[in-house]
Amino acid sequence: MTPSTNDTHLAYQLSNNLSRLLLEFGRDYERRILKVLHQRGHADVRPCHSAVFSNLGLGAVRVTELAERAQITQQAMGKILKELERLGYVARDIDGNDRRAKKIRLTERGREMVRDSMNVVLEVRKEYALKAGEDQLEALESQLARCVDSIELEYLPESWANLSKSP
Repeated sequence: MTPSTNDTHLAYQLSNNLSRLLLEFGRDYERRILKVLHQRGHADVRPCHSAVFSNLGLGAVRVTELAERAQITQQAMGKILKELERLGYVARDIDGNDRRAKKIRLTERGREMVRDSMNVVLEVRKEYALKAGEDQLEALESQLARCVDSIELEYLPESWANLSKSP
């Protein structure tokens, strides 16, 4: 292989591997969702906020647990939470079991945004199904769920357990 052929081959490998494909798929999905959310009155929601919304789950959660689930530092999570609190999407309450700790919960505005985003997710999924085919998309979701379940990502909340077996 000549140097230029080798460089072309390396460039291809860098841009066409599982990690990159999943990353770009996820980025596009998120961009489409944010675009519609912004149109529906949630113009202040940014991509980094998904670290909270996608990991909060039901009920109140400690900052340390949120940071662990999102795989970011507590300081980074604290910064995102401070912004979301200022915007009225989350509230911090004192943990009844440990008065030094804070529990994070969605406010009514936060629950409204989550409901809106779940509707938008369905709309974006329909767009993807039209372009890629419903069977292809279902197969991808099923395979990814089985893979995630098989590799046992320990930082995920219990509600994510056995993704491949959920309805």
